[in-house]
Amino acid sequence: MKFSFPYTCGSTYICVRYLNSPHIVVASSMGNWVVNEGVSIFVILVWLGINGFLFVHYYFVYEDGQSYFYTRELVGSALAWARAPAACLNFNCLLILLPVCRNLLSLLRGSCGCCRGILRRQLDRNIAFHKLLAYMIALHTVIHIVAHLFNFERFMNSQLGENGPLNDALSQVGNENDKARAFLNPIQTRATNPTRVAFTTLAGLTGVASTLALILIITSSTEIIRRSYFEVFWYIHHLFVIFFAGLVIHGAGQIVRGQTAQSVKNHNATFCKDKFDDWGNYPKCPYPEFTGSSPKTWRWVVGPMILYVCERLVRLWRSHQKVVITKVVTHPSKVIELQMKKRGFKMEVGQYISVQCSKISRLEWHPFTLTSAPEEDHFSIHVRIMGDWTDSLFKVCGGDQTEFQEAWKLPRIAVDGPFGTASEDVFLYETVVLVGAGIGVTPFASILKSIWYKYTHSNPNLKLKKIFFYWLCRETSAFEWFTDLLQSLESQMQEGGNANFLTYNIHLTGWDEKQATHFAMHHEEQTDVITGLKQKTFYGRPNWDHEFKDIATNYPNSNVGVFLCGPQALAKTLNKMCIDHSSADPRGVHFIFNKENF
Repeated sequence: MKFSFPYTCGSTYICVRYLNSPHIVVASSMGNWVVNEGVSIFVILVWLGINGFLFVHYYFVYEDGQSYFYTRELVGSALAWARAPAACLNFNCLLILLPVCRNLLSLLRGSCGCCRGILRRQLDRNIAFHKLLAYMIALHTVIHIVAHLFNFERFMNSQLGENGPLNDALSQVGNENDKARAFLNPIQTRATNPTRVAFTTLAGLTGVASTLALILIITSSTEIIRRSYFEVFWYIHHLFVIFFAGLVIHGAGQIVRGQTAQSVKNHNATFCKDKFDDWGNYPKCPYPEFTGSSPKTWRWVVGPMILYVCERLVRLWRSHQKVVITKVVTHPSKVIELQMKKRGFKMEVGQYISVQCSKISRLEWHPFTLTSAPEEDHFSIHVRIMGDWTDSLFKVCGGDQTEFQEAWKLPRIAVDGPFGTASEDVFLYETVVLVGAGIGVTPFASILKSIWYKYTHSNPNLKLKKIFFYWLCRETSAFEWFTDLLQSLESQMQEGGNANFLTYNIHLTGWDEKQATHFAMHHEEQTDVITGLKQKTFYGRPNWDHEFKDIATNYPNSNVGVFLCGPQALAKTLNKMCIDHSSADPRGVHFIFNKENF
């Protein structure tokens, strides 16, 4: 029986290497860090730089601008603290819809030459960037709201005459006794309730609506909600329509006001502020004229909103294209396979589709990786039953029935896609490492099937020469639906005299004492007791340090593509291994990390 134990020699090797040549270790880590993360870090730094520039620029526009001299007299620096994050909100709301325009991203991946290689891999991190944008929007929203709370307090105090005679005079401009001029203080009477202003004015009402929508969107997007109550996450996320509508209308309330450009020329506030009793009587100090800032948010978000509307129209058009379910297969470990056909459907390995079942919900679309190969005459997905929607799909497709299901009884399925993923790039490398955890093996099913077809037809253009495949599962039943493919590929490679093409390691990470005894009794058999393959199953998690070191030793002058479909904790481990085990020499081995994200 084979067990995986901590491999201490790998750590010792690293320590000796560090002591003898520390610069080599640092250069190696930095070199591959640049390959794997350099462009992403550059994009993030540019994004942060633009946010910083906008914040500082607009802060000083409102803190030092002559047009807002009298507004600052009323509210102080809180004016600048409210307006600077508003500019950053516009910028981030410009971007946040783009990472979820999947058809646009697929078009960029497949059509634009500038998106090849390292740059194209950044498109696979669209969801991570979408989350960063959401965090930034939340941060600037908090700053904006807190600053406006201070503004309204100062507005109210000025109207009550508590902040000095100048503030009192400014607050009287445009009130019921002075309707000839536009107001500066939005609280125009001493009897005004600030809370009522927040919920009755256009700016206040839209601000409250947008804030509540944002709070619900962010809280429902947490990991526990998305995994346990996906439908809640899905429906609440569509409150973004209210958020954007409120954001666009919010500025129309024109709460923030300043002097007009003509008034700034005729009325020098620095000179006239102490002569407010003589405004209109003193030639150099006519009455100041005020106006609100015109709404600008729509200029930022109208482009992405149009793109997103086009995205949804494409999805609507695709949802009406006929999809025929040709076969439904129930697999162990609560997995159902749907084989489908659709006119004009073309795919590449590792891509995914979004699926809607109108019998369950007309609004919900769920992403699933394609498990079929491009060479097959159908496309398929494997769905693990782990939520309300997937459980309903299992039932409406007859997965809970023992008798044969007639095709006309199967539900209507709508398909959007396929969409590109990192796994498309697997054939760009001569050596690849594929790592799947549980149902995360699905994109590699497509890859391995395609390889099987290519070898069957003796494809001479196949650049890929070596595959290291790792599959980690907690339960033995999880292996059953996938081992048939591995057995076919194993026998095909042996018949073709290329048995070394695929090295696969299957790891069972959970078992009990009874199972362990059964495994030990049958360990000497030619085929594995669990999978039926000649390669025996490993019990425990892989020692990644040892595995990467062996690959680096055997392929010292190549770029090795590492592809993962699995949890974030495993992604961090593999990314670290890619950095630690890459060579400092540009001619040496370099591990390039890729992770499925959708």
